Amino acid sequence: MINWIRNPRLRGDKVIWIIILLLSLVSLLVVYSSTGTLAYKVRGGNTSYFLIKQLVLLGGCFFIMYIVHAMPHRYYSSFANIVLIISIGMLILAKLIGTNLNDASRWITIPGIGFNFQPSELAKLALILHVSRTLSRFQGKLGCSKDAFIRLIVPIGVVCLLIFLDDFSTSVLLGGICYILMFIGRVAYKYLLGSIAAVLLVLVLLIALAPVIPSLGRVQTVRSRIENFFNEERSINNNQNYQVEQAKIAVVSGGIFGKMPGNSTQRNFLPHPYSDFIYAIILEEMGWIGGFGILALYLFLLYRAGIIVRKCSRTFPAFLVIGLTLSIVFQALTNMAVSVNLIPVTGQPLPLVSMGGTSLIFTSAAFGMILSVSNWANEEEKRLNEAES
Repeated sequence: MINWIRNPRLRGDKVIWIIILLLSLVSLLVVYSSTGTLAYKVRGGNTSYFLIKQLVLLGGCFFIMYIVHAMPHRYYSSFANIVLIISIGMLILAKLIGTNLNDASRWITIPGIGFNFQPSELAKLALILHVSRTLSRFQGKLGCSKDAFIRLIVPIGVVCLLIFLDDFSTSVLLGGICYILMFIGRVAYKYLLGSIAAVLLVLVLLIALAPVIPSLGRVQTVRSRIENFFNEERSINNNQNYQVEQAKIAVVSGGIFGKMPGNSTQRNFLPHPYSDFIYAIILEEMGWIGGFGILALYLFLLYRAGIIVRKCSRTFPAFLVIGLTLSIVFQALTNMAVSVNLIPVTGQPLPLVSMGGTSLIFTSAAFGMILSVSNWANEEEKRLNEAES
């Protein structure tokens, strides 16, 4: 790793590096465009403030990405359990003394600098590391044993429950990714199906009981969003789906070619045009062509991850790449689906594009790990070809 720092060079899948660069450029462009109203409200009209902030954040994230991608992937396995324990502790801490934003205690404010840290982002990364490590250790000729399932389901349940109390969509996405990994890792179907049935039963009961038990975290908010999604007429009459309606206007007014960057009008009406609904601004300014282009980048990332997995000769790096890539792509698809009103509002940012701090940092770390595995897989393939020749 020291040699890599002395002789800096981007290693790993070059196509993924290009995807990262393109998404970062789109981020700068759209964040600058979508924060105009916010700048006038909180920065006295200094429209370049959030552009510079995003540029600095992306620069720091590239540094994190480079350092992480320079580390051999075996290190990730060795500290997976430690990071998981730390993340669980921070989730509990956030629930007990965390900063309450948008009626949810999801944040820990770091004293002195005032930076709000979101422990769920660390927990996502830590849980995927743990699941990948456990699946790789317990792989046998007939799949994973019952012991492996217990070692997996307990931390998955604890982490997802702690996140669920304040962030329903993140807990569902993370739990779904973990189940996909267990399915790929050949955990017995009877364990998977039984636990899925139990989880669904608990979710239905919680949502049903939300009106009579107000202490169930944000379950009432989830229930309300689901009801508004399926009863659009009622939500319009009660003005409950204001942000969705504004996003629809942005999508329709953009047309095929868009209004061109900087010409959005809905950025002045959408509550969070620079994060949760940034894809609606992309569609308005860049049109359907730009929107499909962004979608293609994430899907092509998934394709490149498949190529990396095929090259892996070991199970841990393969599981890790699958889990991290699905985490990024599923989050992106969720953000896009909300913006075009395919699913209820969730509050998921667009990875590497939305303005932010914690999400951006840990997305960069995830990209770094994927690139680290990619570099190792390329080196392994090169050595194998040399040995055969």
